[in-house]
Amino acid sequence: MIYIHNLWKCYGKNQVLKGLTLKIEKGETLVILGRSGVGKSVLLKHIVGIAKGDQGYIEVGGVRISDLDEEKRCKAMRNMGMLFQGAALFDSMNVGENTAFYLQQHGNLETGRKYSRAELADMVDHALEIVGLSGVQKKMPADLSGGMRKRAGLARLIVYRPEYILYDEPTTGLDPITAMQINELILKTQEELKATSVVVTHDLFSALFVADRLALHKEGKIAHIGKPDAFLQIEDPIIQFLKKMTEGTRSYRRKSP
Repeated sequence: MIYIHNLWKCYGKNQVLKGLTLKIEKGETLVILGRSGVGKSVLLKHIVGIAKGDQGYIEVGGVRISDLDEEKRCKAMRNMGMLFQGAALFDSMNVGENTAFYLQQHGNLETGRKYSRAELADMVDHALEIVGLSGVQKKMPADLSGGMRKRAGLARLIVYRPEYILYDEPTTGLDPITAMQINELILKTQEELKATSVVVTHDLFSALFVADRLALHKEGKIAHIGKPDAFLQIEDPIIQFLKKMTEGTRSYRRKSP
């Protein structure tokens, strides 16, 4: 479980987070919606530990990570992964090397044992197979399409099986068919890892496709939260606008209400 309590964050004169409180249940996929610039990605950076709030705290798996120093926080967050908007692959490494990078650095997260080259190769092959990239280990990131880079970024997460996965606008910049393939992979990854997932998106089709619950980030706080059908009934202008956009899209729903 992830618990965020009364989180505040200001950048200069811009107060981005204003006492935000949110609980993400173990094993669920929570999708956070909101207008551009309201601080959705900022919230993810706080959860993953690369930003620190001015007030409030964050607990991940019962550990208050916001109170830890950098070294202890990095150690505590080894079981968390994030898929950035641009996938954030290392340009100088091929797909196989990118996928294996985390395991080469940390080894087995429970025992600390380093993996052999053969073990790494098998694990990389399996992760790439899951995301539909079998046989591309030697390709460089520059040779991949946007959708393939997203898949490779997912493989890099799947290979070390994190308990928590954060997705920052996973379908941004993709054509509708490729975006739907990424949505399918988010569900497939959830089934494979049984992870707790947080998805930030402005793509309503994606949100309805993958979400167990939806949350609206508004004015620095989580204004509303609920399961998809109940969420769309909330009397809020933003939600009602989104609801109008969902008319005729029920076929896109894959998660149970």
